[in-house]
Amino acid sequence: MKNVIFIAVFISFLGKSFAQNDSIPVGEELQFDKAVKSKSFEANPFDANAPAKAAFYSAVLPGLGQAYNKSYWKIPLVYIAIGTPMYFYIDNNNQYNRYRDAFKSRLAGFENDEFFGILSEDDLVEAQKLFRENRDLSLLITILAYVLNIVDANVEAHLNQFNISEDLSMRPSQINNFSTGQQAFGLSLKLKLN
Repeated sequence: MKNVIFIAVFISFLGKSFAQNDSIPVGEELQFDKAVKSKSFEANPFDANAPAKAAFYSAVLPGLGQAYNKSYWKIPLVYIAIGTPMYFYIDNNNQYNRYRDAFKSRLAGFENDEFFGILSEDDLVEAQKLFRENRDLSLLITILAYVLNIVDANVEAHLNQFNISEDLSMRPSQINNFSTGQQAFGLSLKLKLN
């Protein structure tokens, strides 16, 4: 139970430490402008419509939102993630239709289907169930990959608007707990403002 509590506290701390506040108090605007001008990084201008555009582009054509975010390496991954289950959907649908047509011809009294003498009518029914379930699962995975493509483009467009500087660093640390004599793990967050 102690481990579960420790992990929950650790994850909540980890989530809070990665978040950055993008608002600046009014009195510190001039200091921030001086610090930004003296540093070598360029801050992306805030565009409230960028996440919506990226999501819309990905909804219209998968991968277009990733191109909008300039993450060109993700485009092949998007098409693999959507294309693979789509291929299995088409293949399972074709197999389902083969077994269904053979079953229908058996019910009509014909004995010339490709499975005659190999599979019984019960086997044809079971094969139809199997391929229908696999087809439906493939369709569900395809839809899920399509939605994840949209979510990825939207989230990345949001994250592109945050200023990232070398002055912010987070490193894991290992310390000895003297009261228990065991090793303890944690994170240290350092922010340098010069």
